[in-house]
Amino acid sequence: MSLYGTMRTGVSGMNAQSNRLSTVAENIANANTTGYKRASTEFSSMILPSSNGAYNSGGVQTQVRYSISEQGATTFTTSASDLAIDGGGFFIVEAANGQEYLTRAGAFVPDSEGNLVNAAGFTLMGYEYEAGVDPTVVVNGFDGLTKVNLASEGLIAAGSTTGSMGANLPSGAAVGDVSETSLVVYDSQGNTRILDFTYSKVSANNWNVTIVDRTSGTTLVPAAGATPAAYPAAPAGMLEFDSSGQLTATSLTSVTTAAITGLPVTGADLGALTIDLTKTTQLGTSFKADGGTIDGNAPSKVAGYQIDSDGIVYIKYENGKLDPRYRIALANVQSPDKLRPESGNVYSQGVDSGVIITGFAGSGDFGEILSGALESSNVDIAEELTAMIESQRNYTANSKVFQTGSELLEVLVNLKR
Repeated sequence: MSLYGTMRTGVSGMNAQSNRLSTVAENIANANTTGYKRASTEFSSMILPSSNGAYNSGGVQTQVRYSISEQGATTFTTSASDLAIDGGGFFIVEAANGQEYLTRAGAFVPDSEGNLVNAAGFTLMGYEYEAGVDPTVVVNGFDGLTKVNLASEGLIAAGSTTGSMGANLPSGAAVGDVSETSLVVYDSQGNTRILDFTYSKVSANNWNVTIVDRTSGTTLVPAAGATPAAYPAAPAGMLEFDSSGQLTATSLTSVTTAAITGLPVTGADLGALTIDLTKTTQLGTSFKADGGTIDGNAPSKVAGYQIDSDGIVYIKYENGKLDPRYRIALANVQSPDKLRPESGNVYSQGVDSGVIITGFAGSGDFGEILSGALESSNVDIAEELTAMIESQRNYTANSKVFQTGSELLEVLVNLKR
């Protein structure tokens, strides 16, 4: 047996326990770090060749493992920009140098430019939102991503573009009977205008609908240049009902109004409006309109923002309107525990982590986004303190091995005296 080998084995054991104590110290220091994932030290033996007459003691080597895939507890806050992921996936953030990283640390707040930035200074990334259109996602890359920015100042108005109007037309009405309702819409400067809908019965199960701008008296349906195929009863739209009072397959189900440019006094424009009529029925009761819906809004100040479980970021106005601006992107890899930890509680792609895949909350393996919540670290203080005591005892025991080898070596040297 080599006394030097025994001493080296003791040193190897002390180094291993020192590494374990280092991960314990890091875990305890980050017990309150949002989204932090605990580190643990794994041991494996090192065996040296031995002969029948002598045994060569080996040693131990360590490898640090991060429990990145283990979700921490969710704590709720009062800030709408605090975000947590309930399930798989990571937020995509950008460093000051333009490099993208992954993180579970969702304590975001707007900076001086309105960008959502977390406590480590990384900026949240997402896609610009377009109503009814999913952003084009580059599945294996970060192309197309932009900073999520909530900077909006002053009054903001939006002209109307789409809406709906549903109504029940009385089936017992006589030919020539007329029913009327109206819908408030917004021009390009946020001024309100009233569109009058007039339903005229022309025959059994058939009604004409016209839409007129009340102030100017301009007939907006049919739109300029519309073909008879689109509006078969020009200048009015023909609503055709079947025997059950529902619109037939050949009936008009939506209309696109003509645009009005350079409105008197204001000089604003009233753009073309697409009005959905599919909720129109003809039943044996009195005329009743559902009030209709319309997008756009009058001039209003920004009152805040909201983020839903799908990661859509809405600007909220004082009048209650919500304007979708961004959709937060998420990313994941095949082996999250193999990601490479970086400073600032972020991760980059590792050799063994697999390819980064991007997507949206609620789809595939991606969890839902919780607004007004944070993911706590997954550190268990009791477990860490227990590991600290074990490492302390094991370190002491390994030091005794080293000390004993040293003493035996001294005895061997003293034999010469």
